[in-house]
Amino acid sequence: MKEEISHTGRILSVGPAVTTVEIVSQSACAACHAAGLCTAFESVRKEVEVPTDPAAGYQTGEEVEVLLRGSMGTKAVLLAYVVPLFILLIFVVSLSFVHVHELLAGAAGLAGIAVWYLILWCFRDRFEKEYRFYIRRK
Repeated sequence: MKEEISHTGRILSVGPAVTTVEIVSQSACAACHAAGLCTAFESVRKEVEVPTDPAAGYQTGEEVEVLLRGSMGTKAVLLAYVVPLFILLIFVVSLSFVHVHELLAGAAGLAGIAVWYLILWCFRDRFEKEYRFYIRRK
């Protein structure tokens, strides 16, 4: 596994505590020669806040790499996708074994996932401290 997850971005603003970087995420078909004509082409702009390093002297408009430790990316995938999948499976399978109607079992599974995402949302400040992005010049 890679040590770092990196994306190219452009600095939008540099403040005393936080530097804001815009990342343009493109779909896998971005390299296709027909991407401009295709309706499947997708581009999403995201803004990431990174702690400012006053000694680095970054300027607005400068192109940089936004980095995150690879282990943090793996942990994010586990929390956002794998755990909810297991919650859904546990609810649906266990309720099906006790002969609960499939519609109710599915609704209970979705409710379990909703509770999981609510828990993640409640701990978002803690995750924000743990998931630290950093930047470096390209």
